[in-house]
Amino acid sequence: MEKYVALADVKDMLSAESEKRELGSSAQRSALEHSLAMASLSAADVKALTAELRALKFMTDYAAYKIGDILPKYPEDVRAIFAKERVNLSADDVKQIIEIVGKYL
Repeated sequence: MEKYVALADVKDMLSAESEKRELGSSAQRSALEHSLAMASLSAADVKALTAELRALKFMTDYAAYKIGDILPKYPEDVRAIFAKERVNLSADDVKQIIEIVGKYL
């Protein structure tokens, strides 16, 4: 079973681990640097955001976490996230996603 993890959670996990010990691999160090640079919400806010998004009938877990990581502000960005999904979003669906994301920015 796949489990998605938000970038904010990765940041918290790797930051905590780096305080205990030196991160061993370059992949771990790169992931920490990326998460520090890109995760703009706290893990708690991302959890609340993804929970609110997953309540939408058309939302998949993957899309909810991707939206939580990217925080799209424009309809084109939302549609890009759903490009590989088999979901036809209406303009109202896209607007609803942007409004939910806007509460957390």
